Amino acid sequence: MSPSMVNGLPAHVLFVHIVVVLVPLSALALVVCAIWPHLARRLGVLPPVLALVALVSVPLTTQAGEWLEKHVDRSSLVERHAQLGDGLLPWALGLFALSSALWWAARRTAPGEGDTQGPAIRLTSAPIRAAAVVLSLVVATGSVVDVYRIGDSGAKAAWHDAYSTTTQSQGN
Repeated sequence: MSPSMVNGLPAHVLFVHIVVVLVPLSALALVVCAIWPHLARRLGVLPPVLALVALVSVPLTTQAGEWLEKHVDRSSLVERHAQLGDGLLPWALGLFALSSALWWAARRTAPGEGDTQGPAIRLTSAPIRAAAVVLSLVVATGSVVDVYRIGDSGAKAAWHDAYSTTTQSQGN
């Protein structure tokens, strides 16, 4: 259960900023780690932890959004935003799963460890590396595009007819 209000503001409008920052950042970290396995070793557990925080923030934001949806006027724009928002969780889960897999593979192939940890997946082999890069690009692109679409629909729902295109006179 997520809080519905934070300091008098709907929690959704605050939580959404976590998602908007961490999902694309996790996507970038995933692609970087897939393309450059040596950077995956250097970054260590940071990419999967970042993706985990992004993953946890998605349902919290969605629950807070569902609360907010019940407290605003119904419109097709709000409904569209809510529908799109429900589709982000699988992308966030994909970011976390792939980031974790790349971290695990990078750990298993770290130089100087020998075979003490059993058979290792070599991210340097062309087919596995190519598959990791392509899958990472697909999930990263899908998640970022989805965040953009959700954010765009939310902005339209929040700001539709809420401003004037002409400057309003300010009282003296």
